[in-house]
Amino acid sequence: MGFFDHIAACNSHDASRFLPFYVTERVVGRIKRDFAELLTAWPEVFQVSNSSVALNTQFKGLTERSEKVAWVLEQLIDQGALLPFHGERYAVLADGATQPLLLIDRAMAPCFGVPAFGQHVNGIVRTREGLKMWISRRADDRLHYPGHLDNLAAGGLPFGISLQANLAKECWEEAGIPAELAQEAIPVGAVSYHMDTKGGFKSDTLYCYDLELPEEFVPACTDGEVQDFYLWSVEEVMARVRDGDNFKLNCNLVIIDFLIRHGYIRPDGAEYMNLLTGLHPVLPPLE
Repeated sequence: MGFFDHIAACNSHDASRFLPFYVTERVVGRIKRDFAELLTAWPEVFQVSNSSVALNTQFKGLTERSEKVAWVLEQLIDQGALLPFHGERYAVLADGATQPLLLIDRAMAPCFGVPAFGQHVNGIVRTREGLKMWISRRADDRLHYPGHLDNLAAGGLPFGISLQANLAKECWEEAGIPAELAQEAIPVGAVSYHMDTKGGFKSDTLYCYDLELPEEFVPACTDGEVQDFYLWSVEEVMARVRDGDNFKLNCNLVIIDFLIRHGYIRPDGAEYMNLLTGLHPVLPPLE
């Protein structure tokens, strides 16, 4: 196994299995053909054809469109076709737009293949032995990747909260980092990936942050989502990513980006250029 294997695993996508999803006549996502078939039971909400799925254009405004879609999804949940709502809503945007056309529950974003955004924090400590990184281990009862290694703090970006406020919230909930310390996190760019999942399609962008922490700081989870923390040398973290699959899949990308930016993965390495481009892939076109 190598670094690029993690990038490849996050970018496994067969576009032929999907249909474009339209809202107000603009493409906002892509839907698996078998999920589109389920939506044919509600022709008053979704217009499904062999070439596309469109939300009924008669629905006007963000609230009405969001309520109609939620109503269908609630029925699919009651039928056992979908897992329950997560409780946070994501904004659905057309390409280049700033105002959402639709709000959907976070758990349903892959069903519609809409772009989603998250924030991941690299917690670093400068010690006499060299640069170290705080790594968390996800709780065993997490729905996704239970017991896997993770970044110090990370979470999705729900609708209605700023990047700064959401970052402070995630830092406190997952690692007990106070707001005044979380404010020192430096935004350092983003990574993205496009990945088929059992539930649909994930087109995710992760905003990355470096947060330098004092040596005396010890993280403590406040929301039960993390069961343990480890302070490892960057070399140890690097080896675990390169040689194994112990991390939550997308966290590997965040760490690879960190290793490139801090010179641990160097330009003379065989994978260097492939890693650089692989962290920022182009969305594959629908066939």
